[in-house]
Amino acid sequence: MKLEKLEEAIGHTFRNKELLKIAMTHASYANEYNCESNEKLEFLGDSILEYVSSDYIYQKYPKLKEGEMTKVRATVVCENCLHKIAQRLNFSDFLQVGKSERLNHGNTRPAVMADSVEAVIAAIYFDGGLEKAREFIISILKDEIEVATHEVGMKDYKTVLQEMLQAHGDVKIEYVLKKTEGPDHNKTFYTEMRCNGETLADGVGKSKKTAEMVAAQKAIEMIKAKRKGKKG
Repeated sequence: MKLEKLEEAIGHTFRNKELLKIAMTHASYANEYNCESNEKLEFLGDSILEYVSSDYIYQKYPKLKEGEMTKVRATVVCENCLHKIAQRLNFSDFLQVGKSERLNHGNTRPAVMADSVEAVIAAIYFDGGLEKAREFIISILKDEIEVATHEVGMKDYKTVLQEMLQAHGDVKIEYVLKKTEGPDHNKTFYTEMRCNGETLADGVGKSKKTAEMVAAQKAIEMIKAKRKGKKG
């Protein structure tokens, strides 16, 4: 196994290389070669991930309510998000799976890759302590958490805007994606919010949903300012 490249991707040099090997060993491989799988590491890594991410969200975003913090954590501590992280770090190149799993591309299956991230977290914890595990978790999740906090905080803007615009009858509301920039793992989305074909506001975000919410928020503020001006 190319441990040096894997360590470089993770950002941690292991004193005990065996821990990293185990973290990359799927149960199918362990059963065939009578060695230890990453299942126990995954079990512990899941708990460490939940604790560290909860603490980070609590400390970094003090204005979020309890329910909002729970939603943010659920968005980032999930198979889909962990799978994307494993893809970004090229874990499939290092995962050891059994022959049948390999034939069926088991090393690229979302669940297998997501589990390997949790196993690596526990391996780092045993090798370097909780602070090193924390550094790794925050490095891979901070951007995802930032996007999730924006989305949970702006969840009602599109609904509010729709109610404002349709208060006196139906209107055509559109969110048009104008362009995207950046690589697949770090895209920026540019959106326009239109009412009956007229552009009211634009929005930029790290996801299409966030860009639309930003545009909706801007449109609400513009409408409120106009109404306030008329009253004045």
